Amino acid sequence: MTIDRYAIGMQTRRAVLGEAHVDRAEAAKTDFDQPFQDMITEGAWGTVWCSDAISQRERSMLTLALLAATGNFSEIPMHVRATARTGATPSDIVQAFMHVAVYAGVPKANHAIKLAKETLAEMATE
Repeated sequence: MTIDRYAIGMQTRRAVLGEAHVDRAEAAKTDFDQPFQDMITEGAWGTVWCSDAISQRERSMLTLALLAATGNFSEIPMHVRATARTGATPSDIVQAFMHVAVYAGVPKANHAIKLAKETLAEMATE
């Protein structure tokens, strides 16, 4: 049996990030970045994010912590927005970043918390 990782990935991606976000990303896709977009849709969304080994809430918390710990701050607002659909609460987000502070550094956690606060405030007004 062949699993269509792209179709599963796109379904998961839309469920986690929201239709509007994925529609914008798809509209911006070009021949140049299509291979990359296909790879993350199949690999990240069609394999890792669709696994039932852990909950979407836990996966959200892990993702946010890893993004902060590795300094990939530009992805944090997108994944904070996704918590509205994954079930991770603001308290969960803070807990994830507190782990980052202890294990990867206070400055990274501090910046991640700043971004999360800004994003959560934006979400509250939308």
